[in-house]
Amino acid sequence: MNENKSVRKKNPLVHCITNYVTVNDVANAILAIGGSPIMADDFAEVSEIVSISNALLINIGTLNERTINSMLIAGKIANEKNIPVIFDPVGAGVSSLRNKTVEKLLSNVKFSAVRGNLSEISFCAGKNSAARGVDNNSADEKNSAVEVAKIVSEKFNCIAIITGENDIVADEKNLAKISNGVAEMGKITGTGCMLSGILGAYLGACEDKFHAAVNAVAAMGISGEISFENFKKIGTGSLHIGIIDALSRIDDEIISKRGRIFYENEKF
Repeated sequence: MNENKSVRKKNPLVHCITNYVTVNDVANAILAIGGSPIMADDFAEVSEIVSISNALLINIGTLNERTINSMLIAGKIANEKNIPVIFDPVGAGVSSLRNKTVEKLLSNVKFSAVRGNLSEISFCAGKNSAARGVDNNSADEKNSAVEVAKIVSEKFNCIAIITGENDIVADEKNLAKISNGVAEMGKITGTGCMLSGILGAYLGACEDKFHAAVNAVAAMGISGEISFENFKKIGTGSLHIGIIDALSRIDDEIISKRGRIFYENEKF
């Protein structure tokens, strides 16, 4: 298990087409884990930027017509150059614009990983979604996260990541559950977006994409735990900054010791 060491050694450049609510958090999370972020979303330069990058993140959190074209252009160039693309379908199922955009992106871009909450990934899987915003809707908990992840991974030949109380990572051959993290992370805007950026750094630096994704998810969850241990009596603002601090210090040894990672052949 040397995924974190690989990220810090390679310092992968992650091209982020992401949302303006969490863009600073995403950049800082990528920097903290050992990557190098570049935020570029204008159609006139995305081809050049993605061509020199190690990974591309597409996040539709603050979706607009201007960036949809940029996302499609960047995604297609990344595919041509065999650069891993991570998709964060924020709010999928909430509006017709988001739904059409998710369908267009999934139809035209080959994604290495698709990450979201159960409501968002349920929509990607073609299941009815009760999404009412960017957070998971408890009504969607009728859907099995394992089943939904497997459907998406097989349908789009990608790694599917569903984050929640327990995180699920699946590809066509592998399945893992990660039980790190604290509920209070849900009180901070941007933890999911940060994880998607971290996934870009890990997938951009590591050959074994599945285990890279598993360790990226564990790194984020463990960082949330460490921050909560230090700042639970202070509040969510300190918890937020503490996650960045923990990410900057996390290594493979910490992940090995603290990671609650279970694979399909083990007891979930």
